[in-house]
Amino acid sequence: MRRPRIAPGGRREIGVVAWVFARAAGRVTGTETPALFTTLGRARGLFWAWLHFAGRLMPGGRLPRRESELVILRVATLARSDYELTHHRRLGRRAGLSEDELARVVEGPDAPGWSQRERLLLRAADELHELRDVTDETWSGLAAHLDERRLIELLLLVGHYEMLATTLHALRVSPDAPRRQRRTKRTARVKSR
Repeated sequence: MRRPRIAPGGRREIGVVAWVFARAAGRVTGTETPALFTTLGRARGLFWAWLHFAGRLMPGGRLPRRESELVILRVATLARSDYELTHHRRLGRRAGLSEDELARVVEGPDAPGWSQRERLLLRAADELHELRDVTDETWSGLAAHLDERRLIELLLLVGHYEMLATTLHALRVSPDAPRRQRRTKRTARVKSR
């Protein structure tokens, strides 16, 4: 593991609101306070603008959550983003992806078992990563499944997670550790029975 180029900030460096938000996000995701938020939070105004944009794509996007997680995981695989892979595997499970599907994302759109729509979404992620474009054949297939708003959202989703993977890699942000269980007296009594 490499040291981060910019250390995650605390309450003083990122501000009270961002610090509380980051801590709450860790509770929701079952991790320690996400380094993504405490690192990017150092650029306070930019952080809030980015967070609003990112939230409109996921979880607030129009693509079904399961599909957006498939796309994000494919981007993270192609970009070799350990942070995104670790984080979005957890989120993917919550969105209904099976362990088999999580493993199959690595194989890509040609792996057996994907629906036609899933295959097209994964292929679009591959083409955008490799070509910075989508072929006419893939676009026609996607247009049969997605309206214009969802097509635009898909392109922005892939582009956003490519950008985020690059930023996380360049900053050397490590994946978040699972949240430690706090032992209470009650928990200790239950375990001792």
